[in-house]
Amino acid sequence: MNNNSKKLLFLSTLMMGTILSISSNSWLGVWMGLEINLLSFIPMLTNNKNMMMNESAIKYFIVQAMASTMLLFSILLIQMKFTMSWEKQLISSMMVWSSLLLKIGAAPFHFWFPEVMSALSWINCLTLMTWQKIAPMMVLSYCIQMSKFIFLVNILSIFIGAMGGLNQTSLKKVLAYSSISHLGWMTSSLIVSENVWELYFLIYSLLSVILILLFKNMNLFMLNQIYSANNMKTEIKFMMFLSLLSLGGLPPFLGFLPKWIVIQLLIENNMTTIMTIMVVLTTITLYYYLRISFSALILSYTENSWSLSIKNEKTMLILPFMVMISTMGLICSSTLISYY
Repeated sequence: MNNNSKKLLFLSTLMMGTILSISSNSWLGVWMGLEINLLSFIPMLTNNKNMMMNESAIKYFIVQAMASTMLLFSILLIQMKFTMSWEKQLISSMMVWSSLLLKIGAAPFHFWFPEVMSALSWINCLTLMTWQKIAPMMVLSYCIQMSKFIFLVNILSIFIGAMGGLNQTSLKKVLAYSSISHLGWMTSSLIVSENVWELYFLIYSLLSVILILLFKNMNLFMLNQIYSANNMKTEIKFMMFLSLLSLGGLPPFLGFLPKWIVIQLLIENNMTTIMTIMVVLTTITLYYYLRISFSALILSYTENSWSLSIKNEKTMLILPFMVMISTMGLICSSTLISYY
C-alpha cells in the first residue's frame, strides 16, 4: 500500500470519526467517534525515517487514551448515578469538561500540546490545531456552563498561551502556544453562543492555513530563519507578518473580528471581569507577534540554522489572495454592516 493511499484512507476515517461524534445522539456514540478519530490520526503522525515524530505520536496517543478513558468513566457515572440534570452536579460535569479539555489541549491540561506539535510535520500540525479540535469542542458546547472551573480554564489558557510563547525559538511551539491562547477565547465564545464559536473557529482555521502553508513552502522551522535576509523576499515576509498579526488579533485585520464579537457578547451577558482579563492577557500574545514582525523586517541575520536547508519556492497564487482576505476582511465586513 503506497503512502498516499494510506494517508487518504486514514484521512477519510479521521473525518468520519469527527462527523460520527458530532452527529451522535448518545454519549457512547460521541466516545466511539472520538476513538475512531484518534486511531486514524496516530498512523498519520508516524514516520519510519523520523524517530521524533514517532515519539510525538506515542505522547499524543497516551494523552488522548487517558482523556478517552476519563470520558468513558464519566459517561458510566452519569448513566448510573446522575441520569437526570447531571450538568448541575459539580463532579460529573467537571469530569466531562476535563476529559474534553484534555483532548483539545486547553490549560491546565496543555502540557502535551507544544511537545507534540514541535516534532510533527507542518500538515500534521495544521490538522492538530484545527480539525482535531472540532469534535471535542462541539461536544463541550452541549454541556458547558459558566462556572468557576470554566472561568479558571479560560483565563489560564490565555495566560499560558501568552507567557509560553514569549521566549520560544521554534515556530511550531509559537503556533502551539498561540493555539492554547485561542482556545481560551473559543471556550468563552461557546458559553455565550455556538454560532460565534463557529465563526471564530472558521477564521482561526483560515489564518492557521495561511501561516502553515507559508512556513511549509519556505521550509521554515525556526525564528532565526525568518531573520536571515538572503533567503526570503520582502513581500513574502510582509505576507507572513500580516498573517501573524491577524492571528494575534490586531484591530485592522480579520483576526480581530471574532474577538470583537466575543467581547461584545460577554459584555452583554454581564461578564465584564472575565472579558477585561482576557483582553489584557491577549495583548501579551500580540506583543510577541509584533516583536517577531519588527525584528524580522528591520534586522537581518546572515547565519542560518545549520541543519536546515531553505528552499525558496514561489508561493502559490492562492496564498496572496488569502492574505488579502485576512488583511482586508474586517474593513470590508464593517463597511458592509454599516452600509446595510
